[in-house]
Parts: sequence; C-alpha cells; structure tokens
Amino acid sequence: MSLMFIVFVMFLANVSLASAQWQAGVAKIDITPMESVPLAGYSGTRMSQRVDHPIWIKALALRDDTGAISVIVTSDLVGLSIKMADRIAARTVENHRIPRERLILNYSHNHSCPVTEDVLWLYYDLTPAESAARDRYTEALYDQYDEVIGLAIADLEPSEISFEQGLAGFAVNRRRARPDGRRLGGQVDHDVPVLAVKSGDSVKAIMFGYSCHTTALSGLSINGDYAGFAQIELEKSYPGSVALFVQNCGGDANPLPRIRGVENDSQAIELASMYGHILAEAVRQVMAGQMISISGPIRAVMGETVLYLQPGIPVEELRRRLPEVSGITRREYEHFIRQYQADGELPDRVRYPIQVWRFGSNFTWIALTGETVVDYSLKFKSIYGWDNTWVCGYNNDLLSYVPSLRVLKEGGYEGTTGMFEYGHRAPYTETVEAQITTLVADLVKQASEN
Repeated sequence: MSLMFIVFVMFLANVSLASAQWQAGVAKIDITPMESVPLAGYSGTRMSQRVDHPIWIKALALRDDTGAISVIVTSDLVGLSIKMADRIAARTVENHRIPRERLILNYSHNHSCPVTEDVLWLYYDLTPAESAARDRYTEALYDQYDEVIGLAIADLEPSEISFEQGLAGFAVNRRRARPDGRRLGGQVDHDVPVLAVKSGDSVKAIMFGYSCHTTALSGLSINGDYAGFAQIELEKSYPGSVALFVQNCGGDANPLPRIRGVENDSQAIELASMYGHILAEAVRQVMAGQMISISGPIRAVMGETVLYLQPGIPVEELRRRLPEVSGITRREYEHFIRQYQADGELPDRVRYPIQVWRFGSNFTWIALTGETVVDYSLKFKSIYGWDNTWVCGYNNDLLSYVPSLRVLKEGGYEGTTGMFEYGHRAPYTETVEAQITTLVADLVKQASEN
C-alpha cells in the first residue's frame, strides 16, 4: 500500500468526520395575525390597522456528534413571560425530548407585534374584545412554537458551522437623551455576531445578532422593525436560507435617529428599513470573508440565581397616592396593594435563569434573561473572549430591565423607574451585577469541564 494511498484514505476519513460532526435543521413559521390585535411594547392600547410585512418565529436545531440536539428559537415578538416560556419548554420536552438547558428562547423585543398572554400586562387596559383577540393569538402561538421546533428537528442534515463578527453603527445609548446624558458613558456594542450554517455549497441558515432595541417604529402596523427588514433582505441575498435575528444586550440602546408619532409612520418605516439594510450588509460582509469553523459537541448548562429588590412603597402610602394617579401608574399601585393584601408584603426577589452553551473548545454562547443592558455584553466578552463569545439578552422571561451596577447607580428608566411597569416593588439592590457575574462564571466553568 503506497504512502500516497494511505494519505488519501486519511484525508477522506477526516472529511467524513468533519461532515458528520454537525447536523443542522432550520424552520420558520409565519405568525402574522389574521385579525386586528392589540400591539405590544408601548404603554396604552394600540390596535393594528395593517401589515407591512410578515412576522415570524424561526428555529435552528443542531445535533452534535454525541447525538444531543440543541435548539435556538427566535421570534419577532416583544417577549415571553415566565408562564409562556415554561409552557413552551414543557411541550418541547414532552414532544421532542429536548431538555430545558438545550432550548434557548430568544425574542427580538419588537414593538410592532401582537400583545401575548401576560407579557407586560400592566401596560394595557384592554376591553373584553381586545383581550379575546390577544388570547386567540396566544393560543395559536403555543402550537406554532411546538411546530417550528419539530420542523427544524425533522430538517436535520449534515452541515458545517462557522462564526465571525461584523460591525453596524446605528445603535446609540439612549441614556444620552437624559438632560445629563452627554456626560454619561454612552456605552454601546456595535458587534454583529454571525453564525453561518452551510449544507454542501448552500447557505442553510444565518443567525445574526445586535444590541439595540427594535423601536424604530411606533405606529399601528404589524412589522418586524429593523430586525425584520434585515432578515427579509438576507433571505433574498441567500435564496433558500433562513435568517434568524438574535437580540443581544440592547436594554439601553435605541436605533437613532428615530421619528415618533403615527402621523410620521411612513418616514419611520423608511428609517427602520434603512437600519435593516445596514445590518444585513454587515452580515453579508462577514459571510463574504473568512469565518472560523465551529466544532462540537455542545455542552449545555442552565442555572438560576436570585436578584434582590430594594424596599417597596408602604401600603399606606400606596393607598394615599392611588386617587391621584391614573393609567399604568394606577394599575401598578393597585397591583402592589393586592400583593400586600394577599401576602402581607411585597416580594423581595426575582428568579433569574442563565444558560451557557460551550461549542467544542473555541466558542461560548451566554444567554441572559430579560432586558439586559450593554455592560453585560462588553463585560463577558472581555472575560471569556472578544472573538469567540456571543452574549445575548432577551431570553426566557421578559422579567424587567436588568441594569449593571453602573446603570443602577446612574438611575433613570433602565436602572430604577422602569421596574414598576414589570410589577416589581423597587429597583434591584447593588448586588445585581455580582449575582449575574458569579452565576455566569460558574456555568462557563461547568460547560468547559463537562
């Protein structure tokens, strides 16, 4: 047997091993409502009047060489509640045998989508007819989540996975809009992480992310905002592929400039479309360049910490203030009074789950819960690797804004006043960042050792 033949056989074996290392499947389902529905994301009731383009849930399933299947589901929704995330996860375990730590549920935090279940429930004062439209949409959505996960798993085939990051510059730290904002840090994360999935010579899936609120729009239409426009453009650029947008740590970033008001809807849509084109072009440039091959297996871990809350307003004070307030503030106070009546006190802590996926030895995915501010993305990439770490917020329960210690001390909406609208009695204590950092470190260690 000649040396050249042996080398050739070894080469074929290596090619076969590489091609068998991953199987990937992808699917998408149109979740555009079929009737007028209350729109999510801004306080008050807005009923949809038209559809600018469809909105979607999409799933990427990955089977590594151990046989384990992991699934990431993205959506053009404002968020999920703990009730919704738990119900989706339970059905996924029952119907598809995917354990909870291997299911990531991300949402773009789109503000031009339907209200669902109990997400941001204090925001809205819906009529019975509006509530019924919400409930019809939500019940269908549960089935659609189950279906899209099943379709992605059924689509599994040998694939290659690669990663790299690009750059887009339209995210601006929105705390700069405060009167004292120009002296604040103005931190942003302009990275555009891209995970490309190819089957043979074809692009099968493009997963990409950005740290910025999807709030270019505030009108009365169903629309995926800039993230929706970016996904549509990428699927046109790579026919046959599915583009999935992951919201990263955009809790304190907005696309700027913006145009507000229903009367300015057409101009706002032009801006959202432009931001989508910018983001899509950033992804295309990454795809056209050299990307890093990602190996397996995926070691998936999930853990939970608690975030502690500062003392709330005493019940006597809430009752005194109640006649003086209306709208969402009145609903907040009534909620706190009911909690006092039921339990004698307000809850002093919030459950906070975190997921970590470790891909082989060269890539780490950190999935945080809620509206995390950009400091967490910058911090964890600096600790675990700027070039091989993806940090995303907006997973699982849309439980609150999640400030860093810096943002908490600065105060303002993301640090303090935004807590009431989520039904929490007060801002977090100054241990919030330490609690999250400690759990992430523990989970990364577990994922690296498994």
